[in-house]
Amino acid sequence: MTDGAAMLLTGGAGRLGTELRALLGGVVAPGEEAMDITDPAAVAAVLDEHRPAMLIHAAAYTDVAGAETNRALCWRVNVEGTRNLVVEAMRRGIFFVHISTDYVFEGTTGGYAEDDPVGPVCNYYALTKLAAEAVVRVLPEHLVIRTSFRPRQWAHPAAFTDVYTSQDYVDVIAPMIAQVIRRAREIPHTTLHVATERKSAYDLARRRRPDVRPGSKREVAVRLPDDISLDVSRYRRLASQWRDA
Repeated sequence: MTDGAAMLLTGGAGRLGTELRALLGGVVAPGEEAMDITDPAAVAAVLDEHRPAMLIHAAAYTDVAGAETNRALCWRVNVEGTRNLVVEAMRRGIFFVHISTDYVFEGTTGGYAEDDPVGPVCNYYALTKLAAEAVVRVLPEHLVIRTSFRPRQWAHPAAFTDVYTSQDYVDVIAPMIAQVIRRAREIPHTTLHVATERKSAYDLARRRRPDVRPGSKREVAVRLPDDISLDVSRYRRLASQWRDA
């Protein structure tokens, strides 16, 4: 048994997790082979070994289109995996930071604030992430971070002109999330939207891939929102306070 870790991160090999490991010094990030979050015994064993004060849950099934055909796996990872972590965090009094998504909203009007009603969701991935949030909220000490991010480079030849979002590239979003994690216990809220300004997916893509062609969400089989942008004024107020402190 170790002397105890300050922070333990799930999903450390993922897109966001890789960035957070570089930004959060000393974070423990066991791989999937060491801690399969869908295995309650494995979760308990790792938490017993490292005894973290904070658990940052970034692991998730994030293939939105794939979730429609792999529903059992998506549910097992996003909902049952989160439940396993929450049960063990509850037993140990661990502060829980949960990485959630803008997809918990319907995605028709945009500009969603933290306290706006969630749902009805537009696809199965969104349903699992909404259910996971509900599981996390049974904990007395938690912070749900709703966010959205892309790889450092736009990975597709086209981008949708008819999907509006507050997402940004992971190297933009990850430092913001790392800052929030460091201050998590000071934040007087249980939900925080961490993202940037509203823009179309196409406008975001052009920032790093000028030759990207315009596309439409009508071209894909999975249902996507019209405008899933987030109101990030709460985060901006906090970030301003932290800069001035």
